[in-house]
This record gives sequence, structure tokens and C-alpha cells, in this order.
Amino acid sequence: MWHGGRPARLSRSPRASPSPRFRDEGLRAALEARERLPGLPVLVLSQYVEESYAAELLSGGARGVGYLLKDRVGCVDEFLDALERVARGGTALDPEVVTELMTGRAGSPLDALTPREREVLHLMAEGHDNTTIARTLVITERSVSKHVGNVFLKLGLPPSDSGHRRVLAVLAYLRHA
Repeated sequence: MWHGGRPARLSRSPRASPSPRFRDEGLRAALEARERLPGLPVLVLSQYVEESYAAELLSGGARGVGYLLKDRVGCVDEFLDALERVARGGTALDPEVVTELMTGRAGSPLDALTPREREVLHLMAEGHDNTTIARTLVITERSVSKHVGNVFLKLGLPPSDSGHRRVLAVLAYLRHA
């Protein structure tokens, strides 16, 4: 593990089990690492979506966080892109993780969003920039910027929120979608 350009050392936690059972040890270790070293970029590769761990991992802020499903990481270049994004403080979330976090939540601020704004926010939650969102939705970057601005407005994220509105919008999406 690296933190601040140097290897980060985490001593073995007394809570850690003596031998791996291959269930949730990696997810628990990722959470503990972020707790001990706030801001530590963490990219989780998991066999399945564990909603409670994913929500907890994202609850501390979505900067430098990724959660990908092993069986859906089929291209080395896509994996390396996700790894670099997370290392730079961005996000990389598998669409299935986003879907799981959204299921069963109603009566949220997201209800005010149009279907297109929800699509844009969904792609933001996956960690995509405006250029990629525009290409994916086959619309202009200006349209994406307009939709992103509407999302910020409807979620009550004014420009004065020091540039972290994108992260705050994604967190709102994951909590309330």
C-alpha cells in the first residue's frame, strides 16, 4: 500500500482473523486502512457487491475510492485507468455497485432530477469525466455541463461548496438513489 508517495505500513489489527476465510477480509482491511490513513486511495476488487461495506467505504468521502467486481474487469487498460483515477483522488465504481447502492431507496432529493440528469449523475458516480459522459450519451460536452449544473442546483449544492460539488452529488446519488 502506498500513501503520499511512500509505502504505508499497517500493523496487523487485533480484530483481524488469524487466517483468511475469503469472505470479507479485503473489504474490512480497506475500511480499516482508510480509517487509519484518511484520504488513502483504495481500490477494492471484490467477487460480489457487499452493499454495507460499499456504503461505508464511500461514506468517508468519495475521493480516492474504487469498488470493482473481479469478473467484470475484463480489460487491463480499463483496470489501469480505474487504478490511476483512484490514485489521483477520483472514483471508479462498477455499474453493478452503483445499482446495488441505489436499490430500494425512495423519497430522496434525486426525485427532482430528470431521467437525463439521472443518467449523467449515474455516469459521474462511475467516475467518468464530462468528455466521457458526452461520448457515452452521444451529446455535447456543453449539454453534459448543463445537466451537471442542474444536478448541483436540484441537490442544493451551490457554487460556494469549494469545488467538491461533483463528489457531494455522487455521494447524494449513492445515498438516496
